[in-house]
Amino acid sequence: MTELTEFFANAELPRRAVYHLPGLFEFYELYAAFLPLYREHREYFYDWCEIGSVYGAPADCVWGGGRAGFGDHDPREVLMLMRGYGISARLTFSNSLLGAEHLSDKKCSALCKLFAQGDKNCPQNGVIVASDLLLDYLKTRFPQLYFVSSTTKVLTDFERFRRELEREDYRYAVPDFRLNKAFDKLGKLPQALKDKVEFLCNECCWVGCTERKACYENVSRKNLGEPCADHICKAPHAAEGYRFSRAMESPAFIGIDDIRSVYLPMGFTNFKIEGRGLGSAMVLEFLLYYMTKPEYQLKVREEIYLDGMLDLF
Repeated sequence: MTELTEFFANAELPRRAVYHLPGLFEFYELYAAFLPLYREHREYFYDWCEIGSVYGAPADCVWGGGRAGFGDHDPREVLMLMRGYGISARLTFSNSLLGAEHLSDKKCSALCKLFAQGDKNCPQNGVIVASDLLLDYLKTRFPQLYFVSSTTKVLTDFERFRRELEREDYRYAVPDFRLNKAFDKLGKLPQALKDKVEFLCNECCWVGCTERKACYENVSRKNLGEPCADHICKAPHAAEGYRFSRAMESPAFIGIDDIRSVYLPMGFTNFKIEGRGLGSAMVLEFLLYYMTKPEYQLKVREEIYLDGMLDLF
């Protein structure tokens, strides 16, 4: 244990960790099975964390970005599920290459209109954005929504990230994962800005990658319907695909011990889990690791896998 970890481990924990989870449309069935367990058997789960939001986008959304969506669940059912558990729903509209001609897209506008509806008893919903053009459009058309600055901006320079946090337009901003351990700079942020930082915890991408932005832009082009070849990642082990075990070995990985002993005592409370393109079985493993007490993980896994309506893949 490092001196930094020892120092923070002895500090009093502030607020609870708030997780922002993947697969709003992509893994509806998983959440429909998991959330009842989370509500009815809260003793299965750590008392120092909670679910703040679930994010995602239906397939074929022009405004979509980040990872290509494949969700096709009915948006109204998605909203009903989230509202029933008091969880914010976020649209992942982080396409960074949008032009003015794309703002009139009827499908994306209709989704924003639907998500903007609600009353004081409903959790406020949000949109994850990378384009200032889209942000300005949404602020005018749908002021009921809140906005999150996307990690697809690849903000690796800390001062640029700080300026992003200072923008009043955003409730949260997600830094590039390579800033996760910049404690000397993170610790100097005022609490108001710490409250806006949303760390990406389980990124598997190589910390030395220089093509991350190009990878995201490739997804943006595909969502715009532009003909383009797939981006070929040249990072070590890229051909193996995502491995949680390898993500855990990354110097940028944020695990549950890090959250409890370092980040919470420093005043940071928001943590994003990636995984929209990984399959529901992998996302379940994230829910088990980040939220579920070890002695109950098998019980939760059995309950989910034995759900006759759920086909994990």
